Amino acid sequence: MSTILAPQKIKNLRTLIIILSIAIPVVVAVLFGVKIEGVDLSFLPPVYAGINALTAVLLVAALIAIKNGKIKIHETIIKICIGLSLIFLACYVAYHMTSDPTPYGREGVMKYLYFFILITHIILSTVIVPFVLFSYLHAWSGNFEKHRKLAKITWPLWFYVAVTGVVVYWMISPYYQ
Repeated sequence: MSTILAPQKIKNLRTLIIILSIAIPVVVAVLFGVKIEGVDLSFLPPVYAGINALTAVLLVAALIAIKNGKIKIHETIIKICIGLSLIFLACYVAYHMTSDPTPYGREGVMKYLYFFILITHIILSTVIVPFVLFSYLHAWSGNFEKHRKLAKITWPLWFYVAVTGVVVYWMISPYYQ
C-alpha cells in the first residue's frame, strides 16, 4: 500500500479526514430527524448486524495476517472492512429514516447493560472514524511507525464497535415489530 505522497497531498488528506470525521456524525444526526413514510426496510437490522459480525471476523483475520507478515492480505482485508463499514452506515441510516425507534423491553440490570453497551457503541462508532482513516493514511503514505502506533488504538476500538453492534442487535431484536 505504501505510496510516496507529497507533503501537500498528505496535508490535504488530513484536512479531508478531519472534515469527514465531523461531517459524518452530523449528517447522520440530521438524517435521523428525517422520516420517510411508506418504505419498509425492516429487513435491514439483521443485515447490518451481519455486516458488523463479518467486520469483526475480518478485523481478527487482518490482525492475524499482519502478525504473520502477510501485508498484502492485511491491506486487502482492511479495505474490505472499510467498505463494509460504509455499507453498514448506509443501511443503518436508511433503516432509521424509515422506521420508528424500537424500545428495549427488559427491565433492571439488563436494561442498564443494554444502554451501557448501546451508548458506548454509538460514541465509539463516531470516535473510530478518524482513527481508521488516519491509520489508513499513515500506511498509505508509508509512515508505518505512525501506522503501527495508531493501529494499536484503532484496532481494539473498531473491533469493539463491530462486536457491540452485533450484541446490541441481539439484545433489541426480540422487540422489533
